[in-house]
Amino acid sequence: RYELISTLVSHMEQLGWGPYQADHEDANGQFEINWDFDDALVTADRVVLFKYMVRSMAERAGLRATFMPKPFASLTGSGCHAHVSLHEPGTGKNLCQGGAPEMHGLSPLALSFTAGLLAHAPALTALTNPTVNSYKRLGARMTSSGATWSPTAATW
Repeated sequence: RYELISTLVSHMEQLGWGPYQADHEDANGQFEINWDFDDALVTADRVVLFKYMVRSMAERAGLRATFMPKPFASLTGSGCHAHVSLHEPGTGKNLCQGGAPEMHGLSPLALSFTAGLLAHAPALTALTNPTVNSYKRLGARMTSSGATWSPTAATW
């Protein structure tokens, strides 16, 4: 059903979201679709609209779309990961780059931001895993495909 993904990406382009990646993931019918970054509130609104668009388009095509993290115990789960970056308001300057090579080129601000995310990972889990099913994906065993992307620790 790749025509459904193609149509979805076209709608995202018309909305000005700048989709730049749409590829098949490990599980059957699982796709990752990325779009250009924006501020947090705009992005949060886009995530909600994105889920609505996907479900509506799938229903019209006689399909069912789910964002359930672990719908099947023996198959790969789904996740909604975020690509996070820090930019200067107004100029859009990337505030994450410019550090030493031994720090992977990350600026002190980026390293501090990453340390804060790691320090608060247990509390953030309540936001990123809002349902009981979300926790079924965390630490999930290897699937029939041999892959699992579920986190078992907060590390860098």
